[in-house]
Amino acid sequence: MLASRIQRRAFSASARNLSKVAVLGAAGGIGQPLSLLLKLNPKVTELALYDIRGGPGVAADLSHINTKSNVKGYEPTAAGLADCVKDSDIVLIPAGVPRKPGMTRDDLFNTNASIVRDLAKAVAESAPSAKLLVIANPVNSTVPICAEVFKARGVYNPKTLFGVTTLDVVRASRFVSEIKGTDPKDENITVIGGHSGVTIVPLFSQSNHPDLSSNAELVKRVQFGGDEVVEAKGGAGSATLSMAMAGARMADSLLRAGAGEKGVIEPTFVDSPLFKDQGVDFFSSKVELGPDGVKKILPVGEIDAAEEKLLKACLGDLKKNIEKGVAFVAQNPGK
Repeated sequence: MLASRIQRRAFSASARNLSKVAVLGAAGGIGQPLSLLLKLNPKVTELALYDIRGGPGVAADLSHINTKSNVKGYEPTAAGLADCVKDSDIVLIPAGVPRKPGMTRDDLFNTNASIVRDLAKAVAESAPSAKLLVIANPVNSTVPICAEVFKARGVYNPKTLFGVTTLDVVRASRFVSEIKGTDPKDENITVIGGHSGVTIVPLFSQSNHPDLSSNAELVKRVQFGGDEVVEAKGGAGSATLSMAMAGARMADSLLRAGAGEKGVIEPTFVDSPLFKDQGVDFFSSKVELGPDGVKKILPVGEIDAAEEKLLKACLGDLKKNIEKGVAFVAQNPGK
């Protein structure tokens, strides 16, 4: 009897450490390197891949990599999508069209909004308790789209919906290290706001290099770093590899927090109380993560006058971006 109870407890503990992660848009420019990085993550035990074409092929390729996780690709059908996300702990959505030269993230809206809406419906219906990480741009609008879809189905949980803004942090840290000659891993630059142009607000005043707050060229590079990649690729793509790394980092942080690690903090775009009094329902700031997703949303803290101006500009645009996402679902509820 005692041995049996111990075995059951051990099995239960083991089961809690199993992590299924689903990637929707797994055969795309972000999806493939993202799936590769997740396959290499020892915390991922089951990797589920879906795309409108190529999902099973990417899964077959990744399945030959000698790490413990099992990989499965799903057919591009409603049933395949439902099976892919079912029982997932984390679902990432990198699906959508990439930017081309001259395009802003908002230019992507009409195409990507419908894609994200339909994928969010599948998650709401088949995996409502999963932590949903939205990568598809424009994040400022696609995250509110997901929230509205979940609300319509009565399963919205603000603690489990995240817009991945990690790339802004990664870029800021890298760009600072280039200027200061430091190791990028030692630079931890907080970036708040949203994930598009002027809504991206790096807080250099809170870093080891407060003098950089007045460096307008650096601020602009962080805000429009994606354009640098789009132009360099000459219309052949956008920031896919760096975005995949950022998405994998965010997923890893949630897996670590889900396993009970304390003090896991990442800036991320979530349903936030920080600026709701100004009509901004979603905002990216430092968030402490826990087993249930969002554990605590940290305040912005002290910022200097230059950053105050950036924040004011951010909030104006961000409010419009959020409203655009909400209005899209109201006007285009889909099937």
